[in-house]
Amino acid sequence: MLLFSFQEICKNPQFIVGGANRTDICQGDLGDCWLLAAIACLTLSETLLYRVVPADQSFSENYAGIFHFQFWRYGEWVDVVVDDRLPTSNNHLVFTRSGNKNEFWSALLEKAYAKLHGTYEALKGGNTLEAMEDFTGGVTEFYEISDAPREIYNIMKKALNRGSLMGCSIDSLVPSASETKTETGLVRGHAYSVTAVEQGKQEDGSDTRIRLVRLRDPWGVAPPPSRMSCDWSSLATSEQDQQRLKPVEAGEFWMGFEEFQQTFTKLEICNLTPDALQDDELLKWDVSVNEGRWVRGCSAGGCRNYPDTFWTNPQYRLRLTEEDDDEPDHGEKGCTVVVALMQKGRRRERCTGGTLLTIGFAIYEMHGNKQHLPKDFFLYTASKARCKSYINLREVTERFCLSPGEYVIVPSTFDPNNESDFILRVFSEKTSTSDDEEKQFRAMFQQIAGDVSLFLILTDSVFTDKILDSCRSMIALMDTDGTGRLNLEEFKHLWSKIQQWKLIFSRYDRDKSSSISSFEMRNAVADAGFQLNPQLHDIIAMRYASEHLYLDFDSYICCLVRLEGMFRAFKAFDIDGDGIIKLNSLEVKVLN
Repeated sequence: MLLFSFQEICKNPQFIVGGANRTDICQGDLGDCWLLAAIACLTLSETLLYRVVPADQSFSENYAGIFHFQFWRYGEWVDVVVDDRLPTSNNHLVFTRSGNKNEFWSALLEKAYAKLHGTYEALKGGNTLEAMEDFTGGVTEFYEISDAPREIYNIMKKALNRGSLMGCSIDSLVPSASETKTETGLVRGHAYSVTAVEQGKQEDGSDTRIRLVRLRDPWGVAPPPSRMSCDWSSLATSEQDQQRLKPVEAGEFWMGFEEFQQTFTKLEICNLTPDALQDDELLKWDVSVNEGRWVRGCSAGGCRNYPDTFWTNPQYRLRLTEEDDDEPDHGEKGCTVVVALMQKGRRRERCTGGTLLTIGFAIYEMHGNKQHLPKDFFLYTASKARCKSYINLREVTERFCLSPGEYVIVPSTFDPNNESDFILRVFSEKTSTSDDEEKQFRAMFQQIAGDVSLFLILTDSVFTDKILDSCRSMIALMDTDGTGRLNLEEFKHLWSKIQQWKLIFSRYDRDKSSSISSFEMRNAVADAGFQLNPQLHDIIAMRYASEHLYLDFDSYICCLVRLEGMFRAFKAFDIDGDGIIKLNSLEVKVLN
C-alpha cells in the first residue's frame, strides 16, 4: 500500500462535485461502515455537513496541499488538518472513495477522522451513533420500537420540534438479508429519515385521533401506494398546512403511526445542542456539560454493588425548577431530562490494548447539601432514577421525567479502580441549573493558583516548615505528569482525597479540639483504607504524635499522604500482585 497525492491518482481532482450526497460514499477495505452510514446521514443536512466539511476548499483556488475538517470532541469543536496524500493500491484508493473518480471529500473526511482517533486501524468496528455525535455535538438516543416507552410518539414530536435528527430501520434477521425488500416494499437494514410527526381528528368529526409519521428514503424510492397514508390531507386545514405537510422530496411519504410501530424495529434520535441550530423558530434544549475523571484509589468507586466505595465517585448537582409545558398522555407531569455519560479517549487507546469500560449512572434526590455526599447517604437512600444497565459503550444515554427538585447524579464504572476521563451532559426541556463540582474546583483552583502553578504558591516563605513538608508530599503524591506542579485535574483529585480524610478526622475528633489521640489514629488509618501491622502503628505514633500523644490535622494529613504514596509505590512494584516485592538499591531510593 502506497501514499499518493491526488494529482498522481487522476488528472482533474475535485473536492466536491455537484454537491455532497450519499453516492459520494463508497466503502473500501476498512471495516468502518458505521462511520460511512453517519456520513451519509450528514449529507441530508447542508447546515450540519458544511460545519464538518467546510465548503470553501478546492484543488485549485488557494490550494496548499492540505484540507481541514471540524469535529465535536468532548465538549468543543476541534479543527483537524490533513495533507492530500491517501493510501492506494494499484493507483486506486484503498479506503473510502466516491462514486465519481475525481471527487475526494469523503476520502479526506475519513482520513481526518482517523487522525482524530490516532490511526485508520482505530476505525475498525463502531457505532453509527458515536460518529453522529462527533459530527453534530448532539446526544443520541436509541430505542427498540417494540420495547419503546408508551409516550414514544410524544418523544418523537418533541425531538423534531427541537431540530433533532431522527432515523429508523428494519432489522435483518440474518446478515445475508440486509438491504432486501420486505412485503411492504421497504428495505431491511436500510436507514430511513423521520422528517415529521402529526396528529389530528378524523374528518367525520369523531374523537378518533389520526397519528402519522413522515418518512424519507435517502435512495429516493417510496413504497407501494398501498403502504402510504393519505390521511395527511385531512390534517391540512389551511393552504399553509397543505404546503407544510405535502411530501415534496423524492422518496418521502406518510405512514400511520401504528403501522410504523409494526413495520420498523429501531429508532435513533440525535438531539442537537443550541449552537448547532440556526433556525430561531425551533425550540432548543437547555444543556449543561460537566467533565470529570475516575481515579484509582480516589474517585473510581464502582457501582452500587460496592457500597464502601460508591460514595467516592464524582457527584454532580442538578436543580429542576420548571415542569414541561405539555400534558403527558401517560403518567404525571414533570421535567424531561436526557442524561448522557461518555467515556473519553478509549478508541484512541485501542492500539495499546485499551478497551471500553462498563459505565453507568444513578440519580438521587437530595435537599440543600452542597458537600460531597457521604457513604451513609447512599446506604440508606434509594436512587430516584438510573440507567437501565451498565454497558461497555462509549456513551450511555437515558431519558427521564423527574419531579421538580434537587438531585445529584453519580457517574461510575461498574468495577472500582477503573480509571478514565469522562464527560457528563444533561439536556433538559426547561432551564435547569447544575452546581457541579467541576465549576467549584475551577473557581477554587483559580483563587489559589491564578494563572501560575499551585506549586509556586505553596512554596512561599510565609508557610512553616511543617506545612511546607505536607504540601510537598501532597504535590509529589498527585503530580502524575512529573512537572512538580499541580494542574486542575491533579488538584481536583487531591482535594477529593483531602475531603475524604477530613470526614474521617471529624469522626474521631469528638471534642472538637482539632486533634485526635494516637490511639484513635489506629482506627482512622484503617477507615482510610490502610491495613498496617503493629510496628507501623508504633512508628506513626512516635513520628507524628505530640508529647501529649495527640495528632493535629496537619500531622494527620501528612501521615496519610505519606502512607498513600508508599502504598501506591508498593503496588507499582508488585507486578504479580502477590504482596511481595524485590528491590535493588536504585528502586529503594525511588520508593523512599
